[in-house]
Amino acid sequence: MDTVGVRDHSWGFKIVHVHFFNGFPMRLKFPVLRRSLFTYCALFLVSLVFMAGCINPATSIKTEGGATSNAAAGAVRLGFSAWPGWFPWQVAQEQGIFAANNVAVDLKWFDGYLESISTLNAEQIDANSQTLGDTVSSVAGGADQVIVLVNDNSTGNDKVIVKEGINAIADLKGKKVAAEEGTVDHFLLLQGLQKEGLTAQDIEFVPLETGKAAAAFVAGQVDAVAVFAPFTTQALKLPGSKELFSSKDFPGAISDHLVFTRKFVNEKPDQVQAVVDSWFATLDYINTNKDKAYDIMAKRAGVTVDEYKEYDGGTKIFTVEENLKAFQPGSDMTSLYYAAEKMSEFLNQAGLASTQPDTSKLFDDRFVKAYAAKAK
Repeated sequence: MDTVGVRDHSWGFKIVHVHFFNGFPMRLKFPVLRRSLFTYCALFLVSLVFMAGCINPATSIKTEGGATSNAAAGAVRLGFSAWPGWFPWQVAQEQGIFAANNVAVDLKWFDGYLESISTLNAEQIDANSQTLGDTVSSVAGGADQVIVLVNDNSTGNDKVIVKEGINAIADLKGKKVAAEEGTVDHFLLLQGLQKEGLTAQDIEFVPLETGKAAAAFVAGQVDAVAVFAPFTTQALKLPGSKELFSSKDFPGAISDHLVFTRKFVNEKPDQVQAVVDSWFATLDYINTNKDKAYDIMAKRAGVTVDEYKEYDGGTKIFTVEENLKAFQPGSDMTSLYYAAEKMSEFLNQAGLASTQPDTSKLFDDRFVKAYAAKAK
């Protein structure tokens, strides 16, 4: 997930407004850094979560620090997965920032990003960090969710990586290309093909969970792979491999958010506020305690601190001011309302959603506004 724009946090991440490619705000994700280990159903089948017999994704959740007991005490069940823009949640937990804001949080780590989405759709957690595109897709499938915060925008941490001998997008024609179907990285791949006048039919698409896609690429089983950090680091270990293009080439195509179930927002707005306050307090902590914060986030990502720092330029963390602007109605992609409408249209026209979801009630900026007022 990557972005461009004004630097606000001295810890390296960039801050920007939401921008979208070809009018389509997405990360049909994707997002994020940590989808590995588990092969799951394709994205856009999030609606299946509401059907009887669907696998319970909660069985493969990995949690830390007494999550079960916290949940029993009424803690906010917050899910997140591998992505640089979401690792700050780990800092919030380990540094007692949630407690400092008077909220108990059962922080749940998901090895598989798509599992976190389906678990939120099933309301087995109260909130999750996920992309705009995936959230719109969930709403199209029947989920009732609310976006209360913009975490970040991807500006390079989503990449299409190729083996030696492939030097242009046109060279992908007829090649085996792996990606997690329906994710933002799959979307990024399609955007790159479209840019050069190619279609999905021009390549041999190999649908694999992100971690397995990276492994297949390194093993020489496919010619190219579309993955997000930190799996980009893994893929680039293949001798002669290189980045062909990334989210940096498609500004604003992937934005990431804190998403709650509407039921939880309606019943416990004070806890939602406390989680939002904790997010911004965590960004302040990271800004003034870089070494400690980087150590925590790198450990959660499973990479070295130096490797983690390489992700900085590919993820733009949104400031309070950026959040306030993004939540305003508008007529271009800098507005989340407009972006969600375009995403809704895209999903419907592409046959990824049977109906065009109503996104008019998807956003609730009162929590960001309340924090901004207190911060002043």
